[in-house]
Amino acid sequence: MDETWEAPAKVNLSLQVRPPDETGFHPIRSLVQAIEWCDALELHLADEDRLEVHGDDLPVGPANLVWKGIEALSEHRPRLHMILRKTIPVGAGLGGGSSDAAAAIAAVGRFLSLGDEEMAAAASRTGADVPFFLKGGSAWIEGYGERVTPVPLVGGFAIAVVVPPFEMATPEVYRRWDALGGPEGPAISGNSLPPALRTHGPLRNDLTPAATSVRPELGDWLAELTAEWGRPALMSGSGSAIFGLFGDPDEASEAAQVKAARASAGTELRQMGVARADR
Repeated sequence: MDETWEAPAKVNLSLQVRPPDETGFHPIRSLVQAIEWCDALELHLADEDRLEVHGDDLPVGPANLVWKGIEALSEHRPRLHMILRKTIPVGAGLGGGSSDAAAAIAAVGRFLSLGDEEMAAAASRTGADVPFFLKGGSAWIEGYGERVTPVPLVGGFAIAVVVPPFEMATPEVYRRWDALGGPEGPAISGNSLPPALRTHGPLRNDLTPAATSVRPELGDWLAELTAEWGRPALMSGSGSAIFGLFGDPDEASEAAQVKAARASAGTELRQMGVARADR
């Protein structure tokens, strides 16, 4: 095995949150879209396990979701030297860590000739967003992220993503959402949405009030980008990434040029999830 896999980011076009149930977790219902902004994961057979991370300061041991993903597959997996090249910002609600784990699961699962159901089960054991990244495209995810229902290809628009210069901690945002009484986020519908999304609306992110309570400057970014773009600026996941919906990739790329941002991209929609780079 000497392979490189693409691990794409996602945006939550809509994220509806429910209060925690008897498991202590919050059930969700979210319309998720994969985008063409990818980390790269190289995998090589080796005498002993090793993970290198380039592009961000992340753990290389058992705490990294890449290891959690492949450890959930099979005790008979091969020893691996993996090199993860990060471009997706962490703490942004773009799912980069979950996507990296899905890439590892897909690569090792393919090497072991495992079926889709086995890989999906391993993904569910690894993390909430991981099952989605095995499929990618456009999908509703429900429960704790384990139920993934693809929807007919969403298209006709591109996405500008802007990541403010701070990270958000997902557990902290959920705790604040509970403390605030479980508010709904502002709803976007009608002509504020591209035609392809109007049948899925209204769209909202219920974590927006909590995230802007944790980091008030996030609210400033949302307001300023809404004014600058002349259309709603929305938050992905638990933040801090903000996105807008535009007519084409060129328009999205121009909108994403925000000097104070930690990272940004004008990106096309991605029709697949994780995939070999030489597909």
